[in-house]
Amino acid sequence: MSATILEKAANWLEVDKNETTRAEIQSLIDAKDYAELTNRLDERIVFGTAGLRAKMQAGFSCMNDVTVIQASQGLGAYILSQFGKEVAAARGVVVGHDHRHNSARFARLTAAAFITQGIKVYFYDELVHTPLVPFGIKHFKALAGVMITASHNPAQDNGYKVYWENACQIIPPHDAGIFTMIEQNLIPLSWDAELVDTSPLVVKKLPEVRAAYFKSFEPFVSSSGAEKSHFPFVYTPMHGVGLEAMKHNALILGLQESMHVVEEQAHPDPNFPTVKFPNPEEKGALDLAISLATKHNIPLVVASDPDADRFAAAIQVSPGTSNYTVLTGNQLGILFGSYILETYPASKDKSKLAMLASTVSSQMLSSMAHAEGFHFEETLTGFKWLGNVALQLQEQGYDAIYAFEEAIGYMFSPIVPDKDGISAAAIFLTAAQHWKKTENINPLQKLENLYEKYGFFESHNNYFISPSPKITSHVFTEIRNLKAGDRKFPEFLGRRKITRWRDLTTGWDSATSDGVPKLPSSSSSEMITCELEGGVRFSVRGSGTEPKIKMYIECKATTREEARAGADEVAADLEREWFRPEVTGLRKP
Repeated sequence: MSATILEKAANWLEVDKNETTRAEIQSLIDAKDYAELTNRLDERIVFGTAGLRAKMQAGFSCMNDVTVIQASQGLGAYILSQFGKEVAAARGVVVGHDHRHNSARFARLTAAAFITQGIKVYFYDELVHTPLVPFGIKHFKALAGVMITASHNPAQDNGYKVYWENACQIIPPHDAGIFTMIEQNLIPLSWDAELVDTSPLVVKKLPEVRAAYFKSFEPFVSSSGAEKSHFPFVYTPMHGVGLEAMKHNALILGLQESMHVVEEQAHPDPNFPTVKFPNPEEKGALDLAISLATKHNIPLVVASDPDADRFAAAIQVSPGTSNYTVLTGNQLGILFGSYILETYPASKDKSKLAMLASTVSSQMLSSMAHAEGFHFEETLTGFKWLGNVALQLQEQGYDAIYAFEEAIGYMFSPIVPDKDGISAAAIFLTAAQHWKKTENINPLQKLENLYEKYGFFESHNNYFISPSPKITSHVFTEIRNLKAGDRKFPEFLGRRKITRWRDLTTGWDSATSDGVPKLPSSSSSEMITCELEGGVRFSVRGSGTEPKIKMYIECKATTREEARAGADEVAADLEREWFRPEVTGLRKP
């Protein structure tokens, strides 16, 4: 084993020209640390539909100069194979980066790889929030885009996010095609991080893109009509890149004097010093923002994650108190959907209005669509699916304006077919003013009205830590074996009868006439969705990026208490009957 790893280490030292990462591998060789060398060099970092994401350190399984150059050469080769050199030189690729350690260097090396292959590069030479890359693809009619970011991952991580010519994150078969090309282009051809400053193939038009981006907000924010001189709110960019964009939001909304920024988290800091995890969803992440809001009796807190593609909000429960409710991703998703519906032009056919949500998100939007007569579409998890399906609906004649996912992601398709925390913030502030003016209520009160109208939806989302992919696979095999006799799925979970069973791993759905799910199936990922008696629906899946089995449970009922009790009951049933941590080796967080 050590001989093979030493060969891979020698190969690394051959191709790596970064003295820091070369020294890391050499130090491990000298220390005979074969276990760590194996960890870093034995397997190549996987290029999937999310691109790349890993810890920044030396090795083929990590984020570093070598793997970034190799990925860029492979992506460039794939672009050339799909479009040809002449088109690639004319239409080009958009490249941007955030503020993380090494992000600027990785972006420059990415651009250099494309330039070396004769591909035009639209290079963003300042920090940008992630949605500006897909927006730039639309604006320039580019062939693809790369954003260097690890979103809200820990400080030691970085990532390489890829978009295709439709401005959506890549989906199969592009991911496999790019990975194949990476494998064929492993020798770095350029280490010149300064090439973007001298090559005639580079175009730098970031101010033009920013102006067009904010102009695209107009259909969503220009008709609020609310008094804008005094609508105070607190904003935190969570040590990320969102502040400058949010300042522009405040400008176009007339709220320059109303925005109070959390100074401790205002400026880009790749170490994220005030938070354990730079994710607004994490417990305690909004504490500083809520503290500032409490100090000045400000009723609304909004936040973006570090690369500003996700959005979060908290609402003061009663004036003059420190009691704030942090809205869940599902709750925000419903509020956005309600606002889109309320402000949809009367001159348009509402049956052609389309909204989307991923399969692990709240079904309340589906219930709203059924009651109000607009089209609802469910997709697989992730905005790569939400964005691509929204564009397909547009081609079918639908006005697919909006989509959301429970992990605080919100997409407004006419702006960009991907999640966007900055446009979400502008639209949420507009909606909050709209509800204040038209109904004299805040977003929390609006949400309560929606529950009264469409039913109470309560969630219980959680996960189990899995020791290995093998154990995850075994757990799901055992779940499928719970069926009795000739049945294709178990009859009950706890006291509730299972009324629908959809298995996107085996490709079977009890609700379709031919048993084939409408959503894409994949034997390489575990996912089962069930509907139960009593208004409960849940999905359980193996995480593609973490050693976890995740469960998403939702119950609809006529009261909040009943809905919450239903979701909690099914969570307990799943742990006792399906996941059995005392038997399977799964661990609770």
